[in-house]
Amino acid sequence: MRVVMFGYQTWGHRTLQALLDSEHDVVTVVTHPKSEHAYEKIWSDSVADLAEEHGIPTIIRNRPDDELFARLEDAAPDIIVANNWRTWIPPRIYTLPRHGTLNVHDSLLPKYAGFSPLIWALINGEPEVGVTAHMMDEQLDAGDIVLQRAVTVEAADTATDLFHKTVDLIAPVTTGALDLIASGQAEFTKQDRSQATFFHKRAEEDIRIDWNWPAADLERLVRAQSAPYPAAFTFHRGKRLEVVSAVVSEGRYGGTPGRIFYREGEGVVIVAGADARTGRNHGLALTRVRTADGRELPATEYFTSMGGYLTSRA
Repeated sequence: MRVVMFGYQTWGHRTLQALLDSEHDVVTVVTHPKSEHAYEKIWSDSVADLAEEHGIPTIIRNRPDDELFARLEDAAPDIIVANNWRTWIPPRIYTLPRHGTLNVHDSLLPKYAGFSPLIWALINGEPEVGVTAHMMDEQLDAGDIVLQRAVTVEAADTATDLFHKTVDLIAPVTTGALDLIASGQAEFTKQDRSQATFFHKRAEEDIRIDWNWPAADLERLVRAQSAPYPAAFTFHRGKRLEVVSAVVSEGRYGGTPGRIFYREGEGVVIVAGADARTGRNHGLALTRVRTADGRELPATEYFTSMGGYLTSRA
C-alpha cells in the first residue's frame, strides 16, 4: 500500500522504520519541528532525518493546513499511519485515503487516551501497559481497535523501562495491523467507551510531591519520573529538592504528612498519606535526592538530622 506517515520523536521514528522495513511504499512523511518542551526533548529521534535519508518527501508542520492537504491529495495514499502526532488531524485528512488513517498509540485503549500514557499508567499502578493500533475517527484515540499488544509492569519498573518495553511493540503492531487492513479486513473491535480515560500532557505541577498521597502512590510517582524525565520534587527549608529514588517504608509511621521522621535501612522515612495521624500508614523512604544546585547524594547524607518537614511549596 502507498502510505503517508504522520509522526514525531522516537515513537514516530520507530513507526517509520517499521514501514521502511515492510513491503509498503512510504510516499510522504509529515512531522513536527523540533521543540524545547521538556518532554518533547526526550526520546527525540528525528523522523525528518530518517525520511530524508531514504529520499522521502518530508513536510514539517505544527498542525495541518490547506497546503498540506493539497500535497496529501497529490501523494494519493492508500492509508495514513500516525504515531505521536501532537495536534488534531481534521476529518478531511484522516478520511482522505481509501483505507482511512491508522493511529498507533502507546496505551491499552480505551484506557489512557491522550498524552503521557505510560507515566500516568505507572503512577496509577496498572498491571499492564502496551500499544494499540486503531482506526482514527472524530474522537481522539477512540476509533476501532485493529491490533493491540500488552506487556507486564514489573514491581521495580520505571517509566523509562516501560518506554523500552513498549517501543519494541511498535513495529509488530504497526505492520501486523497494516497486514490485516491490506488483506481486506474492514471490521475491527469497537472500543468500550464506558472504560475510556483521557489524560493531559505532563507539566511541572504534575511532578510536585503531595505528601497527602499514600506512600505507595508516591513511590510510583518517583519511578514514573525516572531519568531522563524530570524528577519528582518537594521543598526542604524553602529550596527545591528532587527525589531520585525512594521505596515504601517497612514500618508504619504516624503523624503529619511531610514530616522527616526516621532513618530506615538506606533511606530516610517521610510521613505520607492524608490519614497519617492514625499511625497505620507506611511512609516514603527517600534513598537518593538531588539538591537545587544539582548535587545528587544519598538521602542519609543529605538529612543530617531528623525533624522538620518537606512541603509542596517553597
